[in-house]
Amino acid sequence: MKFGKTIKLFLIDGDPNGRITCELSNWTGKAYKIPRIKVKEYSDRKDLVSTGIYLLIGKNEEGEDMVYLGEAENIYSRINQHLSQKDFWNETIVFVSKDDNLNKAHIKYLENRLFEIATTVDRYKLANNNIPTQSAISESDKAEMEEFIDNLKILVNTLGHKIFEGKREIKSENSKEIQEFTLSNPRENSNATGIPTSEGFVVFKGSKISESMTPKIPEGLKKLREKLISLDTLKLIDSNYVFQKDYIFNSPSAAAGVVLGRSANGLTEWRANSGLNLKDFETH
Repeated sequence: MKFGKTIKLFLIDGDPNGRITCELSNWTGKAYKIPRIKVKEYSDRKDLVSTGIYLLIGKNEEGEDMVYLGEAENIYSRINQHLSQKDFWNETIVFVSKDDNLNKAHIKYLENRLFEIATTVDRYKLANNNIPTQSAISESDKAEMEEFIDNLKILVNTLGHKIFEGKREIKSENSKEIQEFTLSNPRENSNATGIPTSEGFVVFKGSKISESMTPKIPEGLKKLREKLISLDTLKLIDSNYVFQKDYIFNSPSAAAGVVLGRSANGLTEWRANSGLNLKDFETH
């Protein structure tokens, strides 16, 4: 069962683009969001000269989101080292414990688990060259660290990054039931399934789409299709392109257009098992 959360954001400089602290009610963890150009201004923060976990966030040369996951017994010193060692990142999010309850074994466990989650979610490219090793900790410590991860995920998402968030959203107790929608057209050799989310429309891994495109397909859809093929998100198997992972489109129509290889109205093309199209379902 999900409960409401109170999150406190403090703009240290009075600037939303500056230094920010982020805290969750009834939790001993604390996050700092630090722009790269502001790192030197944190030298007076005593809680950063302590054990913690950090994320370096930026983009690669292709414009894809990237993240580096790390841990350190002196967070501030390690972040300073990365100023000269890694140039892709433009901000870092740091997590420390307000009661100094994190030790080396804890942060090694956190680093490994966060790497595992980020790899599974597959939203950001990971800049880590090696898989972090997982430390052996007690059963009670493991339970505490898993709770720490749950809270960390909430704050990272709140601070604008869905590094650890699954593409298929989980229904909350008070929300409308999440309904799967299908788009099947034997003539166009397509059979896809997906769901609407707060980010757009997710087409599921395993969905099959038409190999061909109509001559009048909009240029934007054509380029998006070609991009997905070049990234191996779509792979040609027999006479169909098949999604190799869940993919988030910015709208149901973009998803339908790529699936069908032509211009399409996603609100009327995607249908639930009940027979309702997406437009009728949303207004029903």
